[in-house]
Amino acid sequence: MKLFFHYCPVSFSNCYVLGDEFPVKGTFHKKEAVLIDPGYMDEAIVNFIENNEYHLRAVLITHDHRNHVRGLQTLMRIYDADIYAVNQIVLEYKTILVRDRDMCRIGPFRFEIISVPGHSPDAAVFKIDNLLFTGDVLSAGLVGRTVSSYGATTQIHALQSKLFSLPGDFTVLPGHGPPSSLEAERRFNAGIQLYEQRKPKRRVFTLE
Repeated sequence: MKLFFHYCPVSFSNCYVLGDEFPVKGTFHKKEAVLIDPGYMDEAIVNFIENNEYHLRAVLITHDHRNHVRGLQTLMRIYDADIYAVNQIVLEYKTILVRDRDMCRIGPFRFEIISVPGHSPDAAVFKIDNLLFTGDVLSAGLVGRTVSSYGATTQIHALQSKLFSLPGDFTVLPGHGPPSSLEAERRFNAGIQLYEQRKPKRRVFTLE
């Protein structure tokens, strides 16, 4: 697979295109691709798709904050692709709703949806092979911002129980900032360490 990383200066976010290296039988020898988080649709993204002769099959949305979906309006005027998201993004788009632990297959791509609410109720991570497209919930040294202590606790618990428990190492491809590795975030993520320091300690009562 070929991974194209694009920083969108308009939305200050990362967009990714994941393309297959070989044509798929029955698709007029077109290679296939999926796009993750179109924060802004510009010439560089279109050129990558067209120059590689990709058939864009799907758009994966990690969460529906505007700086990750702003480019959908332009994108859907150019390509006929299905949108996969935990939440219905825009009613006129043909969004395929997915849930936690769903396994989906699009051409050569097989991906799992991992729900990590907290930063956003619909926040999800897409796991494709050894890649984790994490949106805003996990980035290099940080976790997603939340509006309440309940949201923070929910997000940290989901990260620890669903992502950090994955066997082996993965490449973390966040919605903002540079890529990282899951092992590095397990060991050194400052956002999680700060949460653990601030977390109220449980009081243990004993009967004498």
